[in-house]
Parts: sequence; C-alpha cells; structure tokens
Amino acid sequence: MNLQDQLKELQPTKEFFIGIDSDGCAFDTMEIKQKECFCPNFIKYYGLQKISKYARETWEFTNLYSKTRGVNRFLAVLETFRLLAQRPEVHARGMVLPDMSELIRWTQKESKLGNPALIEYAKTVNHPDIDLALEWSLQVNRNIRDMVFGMPPFPGVRASLEKISEKADALVVSQTPLEALEREWEENGIEGFVRIICGQEYGTKTEHLALAAKGKYPDNKILMIGDAPGDYKAAKTNEVLFFPINPGHEEDSWDRLLNEGLEKFFNGTFAGSYAQELLEKFDSFLPEKPSWKVN
Repeated sequence: MNLQDQLKELQPTKEFFIGIDSDGCAFDTMEIKQKECFCPNFIKYYGLQKISKYARETWEFTNLYSKTRGVNRFLAVLETFRLLAQRPEVHARGMVLPDMSELIRWTQKESKLGNPALIEYAKTVNHPDIDLALEWSLQVNRNIRDMVFGMPPFPGVRASLEKISEKADALVVSQTPLEALEREWEENGIEGFVRIICGQEYGTKTEHLALAAKGKYPDNKILMIGDAPGDYKAAKTNEVLFFPINPGHEEDSWDRLLNEGLEKFFNGTFAGSYAQELLEKFDSFLPEKPSWKVN
C-alpha cells in the first residue's frame, strides 16, 4: 500500500477531524531551519556568494515573512529566484542567475515534491540542474538532523492535542520531510495524539485533507490548523474550516484555540463571523509584496 492509499483507507473513529501543520505551527522550528539550514545551502549550492545579502533577504521573505511562508522547498527555490531576478542590486553586481527551467518542469508534473520523487526523477533525466537541486535538498536534510533537536512544541500545543483527541481524529498535515516530522513528534512524546504523520511524501496539504477527511466527515466538522497561507489554501480548496496560528503570535494563537476555538468548532459555532474574524487578522500579519525596490 502506498502512502496516499493509507490516507484513502483511513476511516473515522471520532465525530470530528483536525489537520495540524508542524513547522512554525506546532513547533517553533521555522526560523532555525530556514536561516541556518536552508538559506546557507541555497547560497552555497547555487553560487550566490556575491549577492548573499540579497539572496538571504529574499529567501527569508519567501519562506518566513510573506504570503508564501511555508511553501514547499523546491517551489521556494523557484520563487526566490523569481524575486531575485527583479532586484536591481542583483543585476548591478553582474550576477547571472541560473536557468531553473528543468526544476520548473518537474514541479509542474509532480505533486509529491520531496526527495524520494526527485531521486527517481533524477535517475530518468540525468540532468545537472536536477542533480544540483537534489544535492542541495539532501544537504539541507543533513544539516537539519545535525542542528534541529531539543525543540519543544509551542506552549499550549500539548494541552490542545489532549483536548482534540477527546472528540476528533487528528493528522499531521505538513510539507516537511517525513523523517524530520516523525523525529520531532516522537522526541516530544506527542505522536500518539495523531493517527498519521503526513509529510511531503504523502503529496500536498490539499491532498492530505482530501484523501484523509473529505467526504468521510461533514465539511463543518473538518478543521485545518496552520500558520501559513498554504494551510488556509488547503482548507479552502477542500471547503473546510481553518484556524490560524499567527506568525509571531503563536502562543496567543494556541491559547485562543485551546480556550475558545476548539469549543466553537465542537459546538458548531465556528463558521461564519468567528472564522472570518480569525482570517482577517491572520491576513494582516504577512505581506504579499516585498519592501525592496523591484525592476
């Protein structure tokens, strides 16, 4: 049975279903992973040393401080290069950015945008640009294993999971590699609160919700908890509810979920004005456009 078939085979054991993102949502791991593991390797592997200041600023905007926060790592590479191409400072330094057409081609036809799928693709195309993307991604994972440990979940997460488990089937819905997710959840002894930990190998977040929950529970009894617009998009595409963990205000968000949001979800008063108020506040935290000048 493949990974997505596992989701299809899941049957409800509770009245409600809740999907929970991990990086930046349940765990305060986004900053250390992006700033210490992803970005330094992005600069190193793609030869961006002479524009490192702008590469770092653009990478962090893409992955942490904008509406693309939480995007898949390979899509993040493409978006960062798209933004770098618009920056006059990059061109002023004579930087020729790499051709990303091969990676674009792969991301357009593959939904499970993780290392396992890219490894198989690399074997078939034998292209240096694909090999480079894979080498970068594998090195990121090695650095994360070496550096990211001893990271507890945000305050309020464990208590929320305990409350969730009383009435809802729960699933980790993430684009982080499965190995890192399982290590982080097991290290903190909270893996037992969810039925399956889904990483990028299971497909997109939208697919996770569609396969595991859609049609098995009423739409108003399915909730996605996340810290990024991609989490909201997964919920909206599946026409289910969304509770935001606001970037920079994670502890307050988990406190509100625990003491207010879950009760409204379970008693059927979440949808409507309450959900809209949450969404409007969430939308205010992340800009769509960068602050720097573009061509």
